[in-house]
Amino acid sequence: MEQKVLIRDAHKVDSLGRRTEENRRFSVCSLRENPAGDLLFPRVKVILRSKMFQKGLALKRELSRRRFLHLTGIGLASGVAAVETSGTPAMRFVSQRMADLAKSAMPARHKPTPADWDSNTITAAWLGHATVLMNFEGVNVITDPVLFSRIGAYCGVGTIGPLRRQACALRPRELPKIDLVLLSHAHLDHFDIPSLNAIGRPQVVTAKNTSDLLNDTPLRSYSELSWGESAQIKTTAGEIEIEAFQVQHWGARWRHDTQRGYNGYILKRNGKQVIFGGDTALSSGFRGIRSKGPFEFACMPIGAYNPFIYSHCNPEQALQMANEAGAKYILPMHHYTFRFGREDSAEPLERLEAAMSAEPERLGWKEAGETFAFKA
Repeated sequence: MEQKVLIRDAHKVDSLGRRTEENRRFSVCSLRENPAGDLLFPRVKVILRSKMFQKGLALKRELSRRRFLHLTGIGLASGVAAVETSGTPAMRFVSQRMADLAKSAMPARHKPTPADWDSNTITAAWLGHATVLMNFEGVNVITDPVLFSRIGAYCGVGTIGPLRRQACALRPRELPKIDLVLLSHAHLDHFDIPSLNAIGRPQVVTAKNTSDLLNDTPLRSYSELSWGESAQIKTTAGEIEIEAFQVQHWGARWRHDTQRGYNGYILKRNGKQVIFGGDTALSSGFRGIRSKGPFEFACMPIGAYNPFIYSHCNPEQALQMANEAGAKYILPMHHYTFRFGREDSAEPLERLEAAMSAEPERLGWKEAGETFAFKA
């Protein structure tokens, strides 16, 4: 059954989708009558001329429903040319968000090659935001995976939420087999459901009262940890121990689920230890774990502190906490990828470099996609 919808083409397209100099009027047509591939909604008009959208239609029978919807959403986002709404606030909001989906993140300048990493040492790469891919002597760990261009609410044709400045340094299909996922807390930019659905079925360590969110994923092997608790994770490459420690943040995913926890983590294997700082403001928790060291490196957040200094540390505080823990190297993260703070995009790294000017060799990386290999 053909669905009749009201459309208007701001680019002078007639009812058959053909460009014309005369037709600027509202007209009625159907999806079947429109060979141009225009996607039509009642009272909302979106003209699609994207090759990706056409490719998505051609591959519909070969792809899973989830993958097809994802491709269609990308095609819709990249092909938006004009939007007409009924004028109601709700429809105007939807139209604006659909137009916003047309934007894309720029690619990362560096690309890790995990297939080449030595499994007899510790190698890590910053994929963007708080996502670190780590080969801990053969055990592949990923932290707070956020692999796609946006985080936020999934609306059927895409995710409505903040757009990355820079794309993830690796696509999901380019990741090695993941043995363990570390989730620091339930915020949307750290506990991203689409990303968790794209990394296979690894084991998970997550914060207290957050495992219910995994019900929307295929991940069923998990450990919830409170501060001071630890879990021994067995993988095909051997065991790795994870211990949670106290940081200064907050855990609610929405407004009222304040029962959710938030953690930093110590990773231990074969007598070596590293720190994943998660998301934190200035905290005494790092000083409290110094006696558990030494630590080869600490992955530390350094951005979104202006004006959120009570939940996000600044670069100097990040260095202070890494030093208090006794970390040999600092690997900065949680900056640049998203526009969360008011500080300039380059400011966090510039401030960290200035604070480390007397010992620049301790800085493990500067940009997303760069790789750090620890050498004892």
